[in-house]
Amino acid sequence: MYIIVGLGNPGKEYYGTRHNLGFRVIEALSHRLNSGRPVQKYYSLCREAAHKGREVVLAQPLTYMNRSGKAVAELTANLPVELTELMIICDDLDLPPGTIRLRKKGGSGGHRGLQSIIDALGTAEFCRLRIGIGRPSEERDSRDYVLEFPDDHNGKLLAEAVDKAVEAVICYIEDGIESAMNIYNRGLPEEE
Repeated sequence: MYIIVGLGNPGKEYYGTRHNLGFRVIEALSHRLNSGRPVQKYYSLCREAAHKGREVVLAQPLTYMNRSGKAVAELTANLPVELTELMIICDDLDLPPGTIRLRKKGGSGGHRGLQSIIDALGTAEFCRLRIGIGRPSEERDSRDYVLEFPDDHNGKLLAEAVDKAVEAVICYIEDGIESAMNIYNRGLPEEE
């Protein structure tokens, strides 16, 4: 079984903001995998799907971004999943807009949703897919920036990134994180 968790904030007022890219990927994956209807459980909106004989749960935590760990802990406690079969999808200020990067483990990079998950699980040993949103200018606060709607140019880049992220998640489910990293991290500078 695979659990794919897209981070974001519940509520119509957040739909389309930079911080809700994880939710957008889950919705696109749901369409791509012809998932079942969403059900509210484990502090999340969950959809069940199957891909090439593998069970997949697509989850959107309803706990708000900074408390995502509560939902992910419930998901992993109640569903038969190894941490190698858990992927978290979120926005990233440190990547250029529209860039995606996969990793099989790592720190939070200052992302409070990821930090909440690391704290709740007691480990950072889970896969993640980050979508770059870029940093705001010096005079703008990043907390406001992530909750804003992107301009047309960046909106197009982020829509393309959502499509790439869907393909990357499908690759991860089919062939594993190493294969997905080799394909979708190409051309990106190495992280330390």
